[in-house]
Amino acid sequence: MDSLTQIVLGAAVGEVVLGKKVGNKAMLYGAIAGTIPDLDVFASYFTDTVSALAIHRGFTHSIVFSVLFAPIFGWIVSRYERYKNFKSWSWLFFWSFVTHPILDAHTTWGTQLFWPFDLRLAFKNIFVIDPLYTVPFLVFLILAMRQKRTTVKRRFYNKMGLIISTSYLVLTLVLKWITYAQFESALSTQKITYLDIDTRPSPLNTILWSANVQTEDAYLLGNYSFFDSQPITFESYPKNHKLLGNLIEDESVKHMITITEGWYTINKKDDTLYFNDLRFGLLSLTPKSENFVFKYRLDVTASGKVIFTEVPKDSRDGKNLLNELWQRVKGN
Repeated sequence: MDSLTQIVLGAAVGEVVLGKKVGNKAMLYGAIAGTIPDLDVFASYFTDTVSALAIHRGFTHSIVFSVLFAPIFGWIVSRYERYKNFKSWSWLFFWSFVTHPILDAHTTWGTQLFWPFDLRLAFKNIFVIDPLYTVPFLVFLILAMRQKRTTVKRRFYNKMGLIISTSYLVLTLVLKWITYAQFESALSTQKITYLDIDTRPSPLNTILWSANVQTEDAYLLGNYSFFDSQPITFESYPKNHKLLGNLIEDESVKHMITITEGWYTINKKDDTLYFNDLRFGLLSLTPKSENFVFKYRLDVTASGKVIFTEVPKDSRDGKNLLNELWQRVKGN
């Protein structure tokens, strides 16, 4: 999830663990702890694109990280804060650390919660930014913050923020199940034979959902809104995996295919190959658009090594997508 959401979650968890003892300082340290796992993004400054993608939401988003580092941060804080209970501070950091990847596991990117095991949890039932999850949560946190640390109201407001946000998260799982059934029904009605299907909510909402459908030679992309009155339609995108040729043996290419779990297409333009990550869809709802959210140019060095470079996004694409999404959410 986005940084603001993780700050709010961390602060609320910190309040549960230690708010009655230290007041708003529990929220402060919880908020700080809630952002620490995302510091892995700085790996992009020290390594190549593929390695940085593999590191993101890896070790720092694991139970192992929470267990190892919570006592360290707990000890540091207990050394200079007036409240000296090392165990309590360690518990605050542990729960603020571990709830971060648990929430991230519900997004499309997912997390390696059980690192070092090569298992990425990605339930794909909520977009990385969802105002319906974050805003009510934030409002109740602010209300709690304004109360004295020992009052019943403070605990009530904080508890309500956690209950409402968690209930919404559970609701998104139900919505995913309903929309998954809609996509399956559409494929059956249209007599489309497929190998796999992957669904996710569109940006900023859980009304409009997208599906990636794998067939033998192509991927089909479709959208479904709860307000739709017309049948679901699918756009076909050829896999073109054969365009990689011998590059398929390159370690970086193999690693990228593993990261995308095989959801990728290749296209060629002006003798340059592009690797399209399908997991996050397109920056446009226009049929046959090739404007994928994550698109990488493949360059081959003199030694034969493949270098992945992310194609820069145009800010206008984001604005256009929001306009298209608003229209599409209202139904087809």
